[in-house]
Amino acid sequence: MATNPRAVTRPVDSLFLERWSPRAFDSSAVPQDDLDTIFDAARWAPSAFNYQPWRFLYAHRDSADWSRFLELLAPFNQSWVHNAGVIVFVLSDTLMAAPGSDDFKPSHSHSFDAGAAWALLALQATRLGYHTHGMTGVDFDKARAELAVPERFRIEAAVAIGRQGDKALLPEALQAREEPSDRKPIEAFAHSGNFAG
Repeated sequence: MATNPRAVTRPVDSLFLERWSPRAFDSSAVPQDDLDTIFDAARWAPSAFNYQPWRFLYAHRDSADWSRFLELLAPFNQSWVHNAGVIVFVLSDTLMAAPGSDDFKPSHSHSFDAGAAWALLALQATRLGYHTHGMTGVDFDKARAELAVPERFRIEAAVAIGRQGDKALLPEALQAREEPSDRKPIEAFAHSGNFAG
């Protein structure tokens, strides 16, 4: 298993450092109770007007849906996701209406809100001893057709969930990259006042 080389400059909770995106999974199953706990955490994400625009479509490994979900990923991602326990497609509803209304209007924040739900999903998975790896290496047109996703929903990404495995399970070219990544310093992305590059 990889060691975590991450360092923080402030007292950040260790959960945020423990969460990272390995590609080596051990092929073990994710029990439905654990997956439901992971989804339950996601449902507590904040969203505009509490509309909760996210949807999750998933397949457990060894289920009838597994191979068709796997085939919706880019070949590169298929090469390592096949050892995960669950594949999840994250969708967001691009339209919203007030409660009880059929007057749907474009949602400005659907992707933002679905991203918040994905973050909580990833953190809860980490807390349970799993890892997640989000990816946009997806055949989105094929996924829309295969999964019967209505046009008003945006397919945001796919996520692999599972227990971390030995990096020797990966294609040789990926083994050297199998460690937690660092992050930009705060000063690179947080600026007081106007945009500063």
